[in-house]
Amino acid sequence: MTRAVVLSGPGPVENLAVVERPVPEPPPGWVRVKVGAFGLNRSELHTRLGLAEGVTFPRVPGIEAVGVVDSDCDLPAGQRVAAMMGGMGRVFDGGYAEHVVVPRELLIPFDSDLPWEVLGAVPETLQTAYGSLTTGLDLRAGQTLLIRGGTSALGFAATALANDIGATVLATTRSADRLDVLREHGVAHPLVDDGEVARQVRELFPDGVDAALELVGTPTLPDTLAATKVHGTVCFTGMLSNEWVVRDFYPIGYLPKGVRLTGYGGEGEDLPAEVLQRFLDQVAGGEVSLGPTTVYRLDDIRRAHDDLEHNRRVGKLVVVV
Repeated sequence: MTRAVVLSGPGPVENLAVVERPVPEPPPGWVRVKVGAFGLNRSELHTRLGLAEGVTFPRVPGIEAVGVVDSDCDLPAGQRVAAMMGGMGRVFDGGYAEHVVVPRELLIPFDSDLPWEVLGAVPETLQTAYGSLTTGLDLRAGQTLLIRGGTSALGFAATALANDIGATVLATTRSADRLDVLREHGVAHPLVDDGEVARQVRELFPDGVDAALELVGTPTLPDTLAATKVHGTVCFTGMLSNEWVVRDFYPIGYLPKGVRLTGYGGEGEDLPAEVLQRFLDQVAGGEVSLGPTTVYRLDDIRRAHDDLEHNRRVGKLVVVV
């Protein structure tokens, strides 16, 4: 037998329950992974709140997990792997479990002696940050980057990658007592989000920033656009506010002249294995920081989800199995 978190249907955290069930058997082309840890994501919160499309219940949530290969495939037994996206936790049972079965193509093998609570914080966050900065923004050395929502796990990951690229990072937080946390994790210009971040940005860089990563959502997007220079780019990636629709969108009135707006939402296959391996090696070597993490056990899943929903923690929330 094995244990898994089952979401009975949309609703409060009480709809999440840890249950025992038979160890799942992988069909042809799928692989069973013995899970070491998994990260929590806004995607799973949206699923629990009934905001995600195409989900059937009951369902084991979880769009990512790290662990070891636990069934026959082309990878050796015990090989450390990351699995993410591709329908995990929505179309089929996901990573909130001691064992997960996924299509082979979702697995990214890696070699690392980092503990599970560290590894569990990386895959989906790194994939999204990497895709946002490369595909979404084409960020280059010497440019300035504004991260709206800097104390999120994605914000810390984007800061680490942007610094590695050679960009100058500005990042926001709604709490003044978190400014030092941003500074300690590589943010050159921490800013308190008072609703007028564009004004603060242009006091530092009168022409605006070269690039901006919007992680809060549509409520702050106009101000983020206003902080960006002509021919600069804003990438809409996150929805920490749980608001992602611009109603009555009139592009000419909404977009500042010459500012480009794009978006990013990738899959696991968009994270090259060599990028994951290099990032893990940099973490192990102390060259980059993941940002703060909060670690839970499987039996703490309701408390973890409640913390996620109410933004009680800074950085990534990770469950060690």
